[in-house]
Amino acid sequence: MLYKFAIAVALAASSAVAQNKGGQNNNGGNAAANTGNNNANNNAADGLTLLANAVQKGSAQDGSATIAAGQAKSITSTNNFINFCSGKTLTDGLQVQGGSCNGVVMGDIPSKSNMVSSIITFPTQGGNAVQADTTFDIKVQMANFVAGTFTNADSTYYSAPQQLQGGKVVGHTHVTVQDLGNTLNPTTPLDATQFAFFKGINDAGDGKGGLSATVTGGLPAGNYRVCTMASSSNHQLVLMPVAQRGASDDCTKFTVGAANNNNGGNNNAAAANNNNAAAATNNNNNNAAAANNNNNAAATKTGGQAAQTGQGGQGRQGGRRVNRRTFVA
Repeated sequence: MLYKFAIAVALAASSAVAQNKGGQNNNGGNAAANTGNNNANNNAADGLTLLANAVQKGSAQDGSATIAAGQAKSITSTNNFINFCSGKTLTDGLQVQGGSCNGVVMGDIPSKSNMVSSIITFPTQGGNAVQADTTFDIKVQMANFVAGTFTNADSTYYSAPQQLQGGKVVGHTHVTVQDLGNTLNPTTPLDATQFAFFKGINDAGDGKGGLSATVTGGLPAGNYRVCTMASSSNHQLVLMPVAQRGASDDCTKFTVGAANNNNGGNNNAAAANNNNAAAATNNNNNNAAAANNNNNAAATKTGGQAAQTGQGGQGRQGGRRVNRRTFVA
Protein backbone atom coordinates (compact mmCIF):
# COMPACT_ATOMS: atom_id res chain seq x y z
CA MET A 1 0.00 0.00 0.00
CA LEU A 2 2.79 2.40 0.93
CA TYR A 3 4.47 1.57 -2.37
CA LYS A 4 1.36 2.42 -4.39
CA PHE A 5 0.89 5.68 -2.43
CA ALA A 6 4.47 6.74 -3.14
CA ILE A 7 4.00 6.09 -6.85
CA ALA A 8 0.78 8.15 -6.90
CA VAL A 9 2.51 11.08 -5.18
CA ALA A 10 5.37 10.97 -7.65
CA LEU A 11 3.05 10.93 -10.63
CA ALA A 12 1.06 13.87 -9.26
CA ALA A 13 4.21 15.90 -8.73
CA SER A 14 5.41 15.15 -12.23
CA SER A 15 2.07 16.22 -13.67
CA ALA A 16 2.17 19.49 -11.74
CA VAL A 17 5.63 20.28 -13.06
CA ALA A 18 4.54 19.56 -16.59
CA GLN A 19 1.47 21.77 -16.23
CA ASN A 20 3.59 24.57 -14.79
CA LYS A 21 5.97 24.34 -17.72
CA GLY A 22 3.01 24.40 -20.05
CA GLY A 23 1.75 27.49 -18.29
CA GLN A 24 5.11 29.14 -18.71
CA ASN A 25 4.98 28.31 -22.38
CA ASN A 26 1.53 29.89 -22.53
CA ASN A 27 2.91 32.99 -20.85
CA GLY A 28 5.61 33.05 -23.48
CA GLY A 29 2.92 32.85 -26.12
CA ASN A 30 1.04 35.70 -24.47
CA ALA A 31 4.21 37.77 -24.43
CA ALA A 32 4.64 37.16 -28.12
CA ALA A 33 1.02 38.08 -28.68
CA ASN A 34 1.46 41.26 -26.65
CA THR A 35 4.50 42.17 -28.71
CA GLY A 36 2.45 41.69 -31.84
CA ASN A 37 -0.36 43.76 -30.40
CA ASN A 38 2.05 46.53 -29.49
CA ASN A 39 3.34 46.56 -33.04
CA ALA A 40 -0.23 46.66 -34.29
CA ASN A 41 -0.97 49.54 -31.96
CA ASN A 42 2.06 51.39 -33.25
CA ASN A 43 0.67 50.94 -36.74
CA ALA A 44 -2.71 52.25 -35.61
CA ALA A 45 -3.72 55.91 -35.65
CA ASP A 46 -3.05 56.35 -31.93
CA GLY A 47 0.56 55.12 -31.92
CA LEU A 48 3.23 57.64 -30.89
CA THR A 49 6.15 55.87 -32.54
CA LEU A 50 7.39 56.62 -36.05
CA LEU A 51 7.85 53.21 -37.65
CA ALA A 52 10.92 52.59 -39.77
CA ASN A 53 8.85 51.71 -42.84
CA ALA A 54 7.01 55.04 -42.62
CA VAL A 55 10.12 57.26 -42.74
CA GLN A 56 10.20 59.44 -45.88
CA LYS A 57 13.85 59.37 -46.93
CA GLY A 58 13.26 62.12 -49.46
CA SER A 59 12.81 64.58 -46.61
CA ALA A 60 16.41 64.06 -45.51
CA GLN A 61 17.90 65.79 -48.57
CA ASP A 62 17.46 69.40 -49.66
CA GLY A 63 17.40 68.81 -53.42
CA SER A 64 20.67 70.65 -54.03
CA ALA A 65 22.26 67.67 -55.78
CA THR A 66 20.23 68.38 -58.91
CA ILE A 67 19.04 71.91 -58.20
CA ALA A 68 18.32 74.23 -61.12
CA ALA A 69 18.80 77.98 -61.39
CA GLY A 70 16.11 79.84 -59.49
CA GLN A 71 15.18 76.88 -57.30
CA ALA A 72 15.42 76.96 -53.50
CA LYS A 73 16.80 74.34 -51.15
CA SER A 74 14.25 72.42 -49.11
CA ILE A 75 14.31 72.24 -45.33
CA THR A 76 15.13 68.71 -44.18
CA SER A 77 14.13 66.14 -41.60
CA THR A 78 15.00 62.52 -40.84
CA ASN A 79 11.78 61.87 -38.90
CA ASN A 80 9.04 63.15 -41.24
CA PHE A 81 8.94 66.50 -39.41
CA ILE A 82 6.90 64.83 -36.66
CA ASN A 83 7.73 67.62 -34.20
CA PHE A 84 7.54 70.49 -36.68
CA CYS A 85 4.62 72.09 -34.83
CA SER A 86 6.07 71.68 -31.35
CA GLY A 87 5.80 74.94 -29.42
CA LYS A 88 3.53 76.54 -32.03
CA THR A 89 -0.20 77.22 -32.03
CA LEU A 90 -1.72 73.94 -33.21
CA THR A 91 -4.57 73.80 -35.70
CA ASP A 92 -6.09 71.04 -33.56
CA GLY A 93 -9.17 70.61 -35.77
CA LEU A 94 -10.12 74.28 -35.60
CA GLN A 95 -10.32 77.12 -38.11
CA VAL A 96 -7.73 79.30 -36.37
CA GLN A 97 -8.13 82.76 -37.87
CA GLY A 98 -4.88 84.03 -36.38
CA GLY A 99 -2.85 81.28 -38.06
CA SER A 100 -1.68 77.89 -36.80
CA CYS A 101 0.51 74.86 -37.45
CA ASN A 102 -0.95 71.53 -38.58
CA GLY A 103 1.10 68.41 -37.95
CA VAL A 104 -1.33 65.92 -39.52
CA VAL A 105 0.14 64.01 -42.48
CA MET A 106 -1.05 64.79 -45.99
CA GLY A 107 -2.30 61.26 -46.63
CA ASP A 108 -3.16 59.19 -49.69
CA ILE A 109 -2.44 60.71 -53.10
CA PRO A 110 -4.15 59.43 -56.27
CA SER A 111 -2.43 58.22 -59.42
CA LYS A 112 -1.89 60.52 -62.38
CA SER A 113 -4.81 58.86 -64.18
CA ASN A 114 -7.11 59.66 -61.23
CA MET A 115 -6.41 63.38 -60.82
CA VAL A 116 -9.39 65.55 -59.86
CA SER A 117 -10.86 67.90 -62.46
CA SER A 118 -13.79 70.36 -62.27
CA ILE A 119 -15.79 72.51 -64.67
CA ILE A 120 -18.53 75.05 -63.89
CA THR A 121 -21.47 74.48 -66.23
CA PHE A 122 -23.64 77.34 -64.90
CA PRO A 123 -23.35 80.27 -64.83
CA THR A 124 -21.12 80.75 -67.85
CA GLN A 125 -19.07 83.67 -69.08
CA GLY A 126 -20.57 85.17 -72.21
CA GLY A 127 -23.79 83.23 -71.68
CA ASN A 128 -27.20 84.48 -70.66
CA ALA A 129 -26.86 86.75 -67.64
CA VAL A 130 -28.38 85.71 -64.33
CA GLN A 131 -31.36 87.83 -63.32
CA ALA A 132 -30.89 89.99 -60.24
CA ASP A 133 -32.41 88.92 -56.93
CA THR A 134 -33.64 85.67 -58.47
CA THR A 135 -32.85 82.20 -57.09
CA PHE A 136 -30.54 80.15 -59.32
CA ASP A 137 -28.30 77.07 -59.12
CA ILE A 138 -24.53 77.02 -59.53
CA LYS A 139 -23.74 73.77 -61.35
CA VAL A 140 -20.43 71.90 -61.36
CA GLN A 141 -19.27 68.72 -63.10
CA MET A 142 -16.36 66.80 -61.55
CA ALA A 143 -14.19 63.87 -62.64
CA ASN A 144 -12.19 61.35 -60.58
CA PHE A 145 -13.79 62.39 -57.32
CA VAL A 146 -15.93 60.57 -54.72
CA ALA A 147 -18.18 63.38 -53.51
CA GLY A 148 -20.42 63.48 -50.46
CA THR A 149 -18.05 63.18 -47.47
CA PHE A 150 -17.98 66.32 -45.33
CA THR A 151 -16.69 66.25 -41.73
CA ASN A 152 -17.55 68.73 -38.96
CA ALA A 153 -15.63 71.85 -39.98
CA ASP A 154 -15.93 73.30 -36.47
CA SER A 155 -13.93 70.53 -34.78
CA THR A 156 -12.23 68.34 -37.43
CA TYR A 157 -10.76 70.97 -39.76
CA TYR A 158 -7.57 69.57 -41.38
CA SER A 159 -7.54 66.93 -38.62
CA ALA A 160 -7.24 63.77 -40.76
CA PRO A 161 -5.30 62.77 -43.91
CA GLN A 162 -6.66 62.69 -47.44
CA GLN A 163 -8.10 59.27 -48.29
CA LEU A 164 -8.93 57.38 -51.49
CA GLN A 165 -11.77 55.11 -52.53
CA GLY A 166 -11.21 53.05 -55.64
CA GLY A 167 -8.13 55.17 -56.28
CA LYS A 168 -10.10 58.43 -56.25
CA VAL A 169 -10.03 61.23 -53.66
CA VAL A 170 -12.89 61.13 -51.15
CA GLY A 171 -14.31 64.49 -50.11
CA HIS A 172 -16.51 67.36 -51.23
CA THR A 173 -16.30 70.61 -53.15
CA HIS A 174 -17.24 74.22 -52.46
CA VAL A 175 -18.41 77.12 -54.59
CA THR A 176 -17.50 80.69 -53.71
CA VAL A 177 -18.77 83.84 -55.44
CA GLN A 178 -17.04 87.23 -55.20
CA ASP A 179 -18.10 90.68 -56.41
CA LEU A 180 -15.76 92.01 -59.12
CA GLY A 181 -16.99 95.60 -58.88
CA ASN A 182 -17.74 97.63 -62.00
CA THR A 183 -15.80 95.43 -64.44
CA LEU A 184 -15.47 91.77 -65.36
CA ASN A 185 -11.70 92.21 -65.64
CA PRO A 186 -10.31 93.94 -62.52
CA THR A 187 -6.54 94.31 -62.20
CA THR A 188 -6.44 94.32 -58.40
CA PRO A 189 -6.64 90.94 -56.61
CA LEU A 190 -9.89 90.46 -54.71
CA ASP A 191 -10.01 90.44 -50.91
CA ALA A 192 -10.07 86.74 -49.99
CA THR A 193 -11.98 87.47 -46.77
CA GLN A 194 -14.94 88.86 -48.72
CA PHE A 195 -17.52 86.86 -50.67
CA ALA A 196 -21.07 87.35 -51.90
CA PHE A 197 -21.98 83.65 -51.63
CA PHE A 198 -20.27 80.53 -50.28
CA LYS A 199 -21.45 76.94 -50.06
CA GLY A 200 -19.81 73.65 -49.13
CA ILE A 201 -21.59 71.00 -51.20
CA ASN A 202 -21.83 68.03 -48.84
CA ASP A 203 -23.96 65.66 -50.93
CA ALA A 204 -23.03 63.18 -53.65
CA GLY A 205 -25.00 65.01 -56.34
CA ASP A 206 -26.25 62.88 -59.20
CA GLY A 207 -23.67 60.16 -58.53
CA LYS A 208 -21.97 60.92 -61.85
CA GLY A 209 -19.93 63.95 -60.80
CA GLY A 210 -22.73 66.47 -61.21
CA LEU A 211 -23.12 68.79 -58.21
CA SER A 212 -25.07 71.97 -57.54
CA ALA A 213 -25.59 74.72 -54.96
CA THR A 214 -28.72 76.87 -54.79
CA VAL A 215 -28.26 80.62 -54.39
CA THR A 216 -31.53 81.38 -52.62
CA GLY A 217 -32.80 84.87 -53.38
CA GLY A 218 -30.12 85.34 -56.02
CA LEU A 219 -27.53 88.12 -56.16
CA PRO A 220 -27.72 91.90 -56.66
CA ALA A 221 -26.95 93.25 -60.13
CA GLY A 222 -23.22 93.32 -60.82
CA ASN A 223 -20.14 91.50 -62.07
CA TYR A 224 -19.03 88.33 -60.30
CA ARG A 225 -16.50 85.52 -60.27
CA VAL A 226 -17.49 82.00 -59.17
CA CYS A 227 -14.86 79.38 -58.31
CA THR A 228 -14.83 75.79 -57.10
CA MET A 229 -12.62 74.53 -54.25
CA ALA A 230 -12.35 70.73 -54.23
CA SER A 231 -11.26 69.28 -50.89
CA SER A 232 -10.75 66.06 -48.99
CA SER A 233 -13.21 64.99 -46.30
CA ASN A 234 -11.53 67.20 -43.67
CA HIS A 235 -11.58 70.30 -45.86
CA GLN A 236 -7.95 70.48 -47.02
CA LEU A 237 -7.59 71.19 -50.73
CA VAL A 238 -7.04 68.05 -52.77
CA LEU A 239 -3.46 66.83 -53.23
CA MET A 240 -2.34 65.58 -56.64
CA PRO A 241 0.61 63.33 -57.63
CA VAL A 242 2.45 65.55 -60.13
CA ALA A 243 3.25 69.25 -60.46
CA GLN A 244 2.63 69.67 -64.19
CA ARG A 245 -1.09 69.16 -64.68
CA GLY A 246 -4.38 70.88 -65.34
CA ALA A 247 -6.15 72.62 -62.48
CA SER A 248 -8.35 70.61 -60.15
CA ASP A 249 -10.72 73.58 -59.81
CA ASP A 250 -12.49 76.00 -62.12
CA CYS A 251 -13.42 79.69 -62.10
CA THR A 252 -15.66 81.70 -64.40
CA LYS A 253 -16.93 85.28 -64.53
CA PHE A 254 -20.54 86.26 -65.06
CA THR A 255 -22.95 89.18 -64.86
CA VAL A 256 -26.12 89.57 -62.83
CA GLY A 257 -28.73 92.12 -63.81
CA ALA A 258 -32.31 92.89 -64.83
CA ALA A 259 -33.34 92.98 -68.50
CA ASN A 260 -31.42 95.73 -70.40
CA ASN A 261 -29.31 96.34 -67.27
CA ASN A 262 -26.63 93.67 -67.21
CA ASN A 263 -23.89 96.23 -66.69
CA GLY A 264 -21.17 96.12 -69.35
CA GLY A 265 -22.98 93.90 -71.84
CA ASN A 266 -26.48 95.29 -71.71
CA ASN A 267 -25.42 98.89 -71.23
CA ASN A 268 -24.34 98.65 -74.86
CA ALA A 269 -27.73 97.23 -75.72
CA ALA A 270 -29.40 100.09 -73.87
CA ALA A 271 -27.29 102.61 -75.76
CA ALA A 272 -28.22 100.92 -79.03
CA ASN A 273 -31.89 101.04 -78.08
CA ASN A 274 -31.62 104.74 -77.30
CA ASN A 275 -29.94 105.42 -80.64
CA ASN A 276 -32.58 103.44 -82.47
CA ALA A 277 -35.30 105.30 -80.61
CA ALA A 278 -33.73 108.63 -81.52
CA ALA A 279 -33.36 107.61 -85.16
CA ALA A 280 -36.93 106.42 -85.29
CA THR A 281 -38.11 109.69 -83.77
CA ASN A 282 -36.21 111.71 -86.34
CA ASN A 283 -37.59 109.59 -89.17
CA ASN A 284 -41.10 109.99 -87.85
CA ASN A 285 -40.61 113.73 -87.55
CA ASN A 286 -39.31 113.94 -91.12
CA ASN A 287 -42.23 111.91 -92.39
CA ALA A 288 -44.60 114.10 -90.45
CA ALA A 289 -42.98 117.20 -91.92
CA ALA A 290 -43.32 115.87 -95.45
CA ALA A 291 -46.93 114.94 -94.91
CA ASN A 292 -48.06 118.01 -93.08
CA ASN A 293 -45.89 121.07 -92.60
CA ASN A 294 -48.48 122.56 -90.29
CA ASN A 295 -48.06 119.65 -87.85
CA ASN A 296 -44.26 119.51 -88.17
CA ALA A 297 -43.44 121.57 -85.09
CA ALA A 298 -45.91 119.73 -82.89
CA ALA A 299 -44.74 116.32 -84.10
CA THR A 300 -41.10 117.22 -83.52
CA LYS A 301 -41.82 118.49 -80.03
CA THR A 302 -43.86 115.43 -79.13
CA GLY A 303 -41.31 113.04 -80.60
CA GLY A 304 -38.45 114.83 -78.86
CA GLN A 305 -40.19 114.62 -75.52
CA ALA A 306 -40.79 110.91 -76.05
CA ALA A 307 -37.13 110.32 -76.88
CA GLN A 308 -35.99 112.28 -73.82
CA THR A 309 -38.36 110.31 -71.63
CA GLY A 310 -36.99 107.04 -73.01
CA GLN A 311 -33.36 108.05 -72.50
CA GLY A 312 -34.12 109.32 -69.03
CA GLY A 313 -35.71 105.99 -68.10
CA GLN A 314 -32.74 104.02 -69.38
CA GLY A 315 -30.34 106.32 -67.56
CA ARG A 316 -32.10 105.91 -64.25
CA GLN A 317 -32.25 102.16 -64.70
CA GLY A 318 -28.60 101.94 -65.70
CA GLY A 319 -27.60 104.04 -62.69
CA ARG A 320 -29.76 102.09 -60.22
CA ARG A 321 -27.88 101.46 -56.97
CA VAL A 322 -28.41 98.04 -55.42
CA ASN A 323 -27.32 97.10 -51.93
CA ARG A 324 -24.98 94.11 -51.84
CA ARG A 325 -26.07 91.10 -49.89
CA THR A 326 -24.09 88.26 -48.42
CA PHE A 327 -25.23 84.66 -48.67
CA VAL A 328 -23.56 82.22 -46.32
CA ALA A 329 -24.28 78.49 -46.24
